[in-house]
Amino acid sequence: MALPHEPEFQQAYNELVSALEDSTLFTEKPEYKKVIPVVSVPERIIQFRVAWENDNGDVEVNNGYRVQFNSALGPFKGGLRFHPSVNLSILKFLGFEQIFKNALTGLSMGGGKGGCDFNPKGRTDSEIRRFCVAFMRQLARYIGSDTDVPAGDIGVGSREVGYMFGAYKQMQNNWSGILTGKGLSWGGSLIRPEATGYGVVYFVEKMIEKATGGKESFKGKRVAISGSGNVAQYAALKVIELGSTVVSLSDSKGCIISQTGITPDQIKAIAAAKIHFKTLEEITKESASLFSGSNEVQYIAGVRPWTHCGQVDVALPSATQNEVSGEEAKALVEAGCKYVAEGSNMGSTKEAIDVFEANRSKAVWYAPGKAANCGGVAVSGLEMAQNSQRVTWAAEEVDEKLKNIMYTCFDNCYATAAKYSAEKDAENLPSLLKGANITGFIKVADAMFDQGEVF
Repeated sequence: MALPHEPEFQQAYNELVSALEDSTLFTEKPEYKKVIPVVSVPERIIQFRVAWENDNGDVEVNNGYRVQFNSALGPFKGGLRFHPSVNLSILKFLGFEQIFKNALTGLSMGGGKGGCDFNPKGRTDSEIRRFCVAFMRQLARYIGSDTDVPAGDIGVGSREVGYMFGAYKQMQNNWSGILTGKGLSWGGSLIRPEATGYGVVYFVEKMIEKATGGKESFKGKRVAISGSGNVAQYAALKVIELGSTVVSLSDSKGCIISQTGITPDQIKAIAAAKIHFKTLEEITKESASLFSGSNEVQYIAGVRPWTHCGQVDVALPSATQNEVSGEEAKALVEAGCKYVAEGSNMGSTKEAIDVFEANRSKAVWYAPGKAANCGGVAVSGLEMAQNSQRVTWAAEEVDEKLKNIMYTCFDNCYATAAKYSAEKDAENLPSLLKGANITGFIKVADAMFDQGEVF
């Protein structure tokens, strides 16, 4: 159960429970109520000390965690986050979301999350390598290809995954797919870097198609995106490919706005610089010629893009949790936004979600992260399958599987929302918030009943 000092987890818990209670699920199947107190407590939480040596030869100590939340559908699966904000509340919220997100992919994966309050910014490669080895020394005994398969998250990219994989292999004398997001030459999957960004776009494609009866697509749409990391970059590149104009990107220091559209070359320059933790402000100044003239962007310090991007059709929050406030949600609705889909986990505050849900009668449609951004973990699941078979699939094959997973996820959320909607809601677009939560919950709950974890 959630606790007062775990606000992020409390928010995620409340979202699930309110979505279930505000539907006809418990009226039709009251036995499902028994699942909530069980599924909302992790199977286990592992907390450990990470002591490592910095470049000065001094010992530094960080707090490491792994929340193994639910294994009803398969091995625990979820990322590792290295960021100073990491604490148990954030990891429990992420792990709880991951249970139902993984269920929505249709693949055999349970839910978990982990990480450390280590900050990789400003650290040398050698320090990051030594930290990753020290971190894996503690984590290695609790993971395995049939037990728990972590991946990357904020602060953990291909470099960190590589260092941790190498450390695990040396410690355990075992080459197995215990991490996803690996390099292509040693067990990684094509399309994995692109998967979350591409996946959220594929999900919104279906939203637009369903809402307009197939009359509209991404072509000609204005799309506001927050974030400038992996998810935002590939979502932006995909919507440009589909004929949209990307009007914004952001980072923790500010945002860039372009009324004419951010270009693929600009996105590639941002991607190259973000590996070195440069800010958007630094990037736009250092590559001034690329961000001026006919491709000029406006940098605004200290703000998110939602109230500055002008008229938009689609908003894709793709940075971090709670990045759209109630007031910003109202601004997006007033700016003409019809589709909001989270590339980040729990990207909207409760107040923002309430605004979006209240405007479904005006054809504003909101998709929560557990559905819209499940493409990343879906391709991680496909990477696990390839590792088990010792094969590598072509990019086209992985992309096609990703697209089918996202389309099926949408169809399932839509059908479930329509099935369990209260009668008063029948005139509006079905609530994908409810559809996603109920679909994921039913799948996990049925497995828990079958396995005797709930009775």
